[in-house]
Amino acid sequence: MSSPTVEKPSFLRSQVAGLPRPFWALWGGTLVNRLGTMVVPFTGVYLTQARGLSVTAAGLVMAVFGAGSLLSQLLAGVLTDRVGRRATLSGGMLATAASMLALGYSTSLPAILASMFVLGLVIDAYRPASNALVADLVSPAERPRAYGLLFWGINLGYSVGMTAGGWLAGLGFIWLFWIDAVSSVVFAVLVWRAVPETRPAARESGGGFGVVLRDRVMVAFTLVTLGHAVLYAQTMSMLPVAMTKVVGLTTAQFGLAMALNGVLIVVVQPLVSGWLGRRDASRTFALGVAVMGVGFAMTAFVTSPLGLAATIAVWTAGEIVTAGIAGSIVAALAPAELRGRYAGLFGFAWSVAMVLAPLLGGTLLDLGMEALWWTMGGVGLVSAAGMLALGPAIRRR
Repeated sequence: MSSPTVEKPSFLRSQVAGLPRPFWALWGGTLVNRLGTMVVPFTGVYLTQARGLSVTAAGLVMAVFGAGSLLSQLLAGVLTDRVGRRATLSGGMLATAASMLALGYSTSLPAILASMFVLGLVIDAYRPASNALVADLVSPAERPRAYGLLFWGINLGYSVGMTAGGWLAGLGFIWLFWIDAVSSVVFAVLVWRAVPETRPAARESGGGFGVVLRDRVMVAFTLVTLGHAVLYAQTMSMLPVAMTKVVGLTTAQFGLAMALNGVLIVVVQPLVSGWLGRRDASRTFALGVAVMGVGFAMTAFVTSPLGLAATIAVWTAGEIVTAGIAGSIVAALAPAELRGRYAGLFGFAWSVAMVLAPLLGGTLLDLGMEALWWTMGGVGLVSAAGMLALGPAIRRR
């Protein structure tokens, strides 16, 4: 008698199986929102061209946006635990839509400054709530895959949104603000209707961030995250400047090379996320950050578009390795009733990095390509070493 054969699940089924329906509503809303993310990447162009601001005034406006984003993650973390995951996410998205339209129709500098501060405060308020929702909805074994899928959806949506935004900006910047606002409302409505509130009700989660700051493992991981984020933030701050001003690449050459980052993430990351999610989280994260550090250090030797593409391929490989791992570590460290605040502290590290990266990178680039990129490589390797040192404490959790 022949034994029955067990059919191996298809690749697509293996990627989507085992995750609850509310997670897919969250994922779908995130994808729609990222598809509509068109304003922030073109803010500098909008302020100088459509509103006629000087470069100095535009820099002031962007600094105000950064100040709002610094407060955003901490405030949203507290609201996620006190008010609820669903209410914080949906409310943040509705506030984002209103702020987008206010900015799009603002003409005076005071109105633009006020709108940009509020936009910085609310545009990423969804992140602590989203991270907490995944931790609440998904089992620990599946969290790396779930966070990895969110990372993949964000990159897919952002790539398409950037391409469409560049075309629509030629028709009129107000289109960007309306599409961004509508996508935010869609995200809010989808989460409100399809995702249940998961905030634990058993214990009162009052207080601020004191309990999180007393968690030495979480604070240490936040410092590792800060190093990782400062490294990655160079892709949006000093890498374009170094390649166009120092190396002499055209903006078209730089844009084409950077497109490789999105292509590799969209194509490769789903293929390896399941396998990476079964590895030890701290060692995997350390490996990814170390590879990113090596990739950025190699940038010191770039003299051509092909050389830039080679370095991008290396650090993108590291980015793919880290995708989904950091969120699962935060979820493992955080008590259920404090997941919002833990995620808020994690997000705060990224906000700080977005402020520090251009300041540090600009100073180092003035000293030369080697000074900037070898320092960034060192930051990556030090962060990876710190992650390995934290490994035993994280595994005990």
